[in-house]
Amino acid sequence: MTTFDDREKAFEDKYKYDQDLQFRVEVRRNKLLGLWAAELLGKDDAEAYAKEVVSADFEEPGDADLVRKILGDMQDAGVEMSEHRLRKQMDECLAAAKEQVMKE
Repeated sequence: MTTFDDREKAFEDKYKYDQDLQFRVEVRRNKLLGLWAAELLGKDDAEAYAKEVVSADFEEPGDADLVRKILGDMQDAGVEMSEHRLRKQMDECLAAAKEQVMKE
């Protein structure tokens, strides 16, 4: 291999690592968000609801599907929640998720 090939492989490996790390952080954020929402919704099985939230994020790219699910569930349960407050909680969960995943 040439030096160029070595560098190319190193960049590819770093890209794969970064993508994997980003995926793990997003899944952890969604789980933390689901646990938070389950508490507000008074769910008996918070872990099961958190799994539903994680699964909901795979419906389409971005966070719109996640926001739609949680806001819909909250509206159905009569829990008052604004999109702004939910997105603020998502940001807090993201920070906690990054910290947790980096400690693994």
